[in-house]
Amino acid sequence: MHWRWEKCPLAWRGQFTRGDYGVPTMILEAVASQDLRIWHAFFGVAGSNNDLNVLNQSPLFFDALKGEAPQVQFSVNGNEYTTGYYLADGIYPEWAAFMKTIPLPQIEKHKLFAQKQEGARKDVERAFGVLQFRFTIVRRPARLWKRKSVGRIMRACVILHNMIIEDEREQAKIHIDLNEIPGASFALPPEVNVGGNLCFADVLRRKATIRARPQHAQLKSDLVEHIWHKFQNSHHN
Repeated sequence: MHWRWEKCPLAWRGQFTRGDYGVPTMILEAVASQDLRIWHAFFGVAGSNNDLNVLNQSPLFFDALKGEAPQVQFSVNGNEYTTGYYLADGIYPEWAAFMKTIPLPQIEKHKLFAQKQEGARKDVERAFGVLQFRFTIVRRPARLWKRKSVGRIMRACVILHNMIIEDEREQAKIHIDLNEIPGASFALPPEVNVGGNLCFADVLRRKATIRARPQHAQLKSDLVEHIWHKFQNSHHN
């Protein structure tokens, strides 16, 4: 999400302005779940960057690289996986940690997968919309001179947004599909003790696991089959 920075200093306007926006902006990168809770927020990157530039600066995978993130195990189409993934759009790389749609799907299986993936990915856009609806200051141009001050406002709005989500959680019943098989998906304790010295070889190994392209392709194939077997009847109707 781009937030217009009306008081951007003149010397910075070039790096904070992207052609399709035409005005200085700062970028909010977020990870949101189905209930619109924002689990990760990274704000302040200059608006001239694209999503990949933001990702390269983001701390999104820091805990995973350090071994402090919960381990994940789940099964899809009979195959076991140990790397959790985020739904992302087409610009993101084909890593094991990302699941993208299929552009221009030709067969029915791929069309159904694209429909489900793109529909679920709208949750983060809904979260952005709700954030802007609740806090008018985020919807209007930021009129502060200091970059840090603008960042504090955005972080405060995200925190308040999550507090509202937590307060309203009891009123909403959201069905989370874990393959509808008990124990098919669960989180394990962190791989290493928090605060220990990092081994560089382990960091490289975890990085390679996150960026594994073969696993991305295999998982996409399994998800295509899983979604087809589960929703093909409703798709035809």
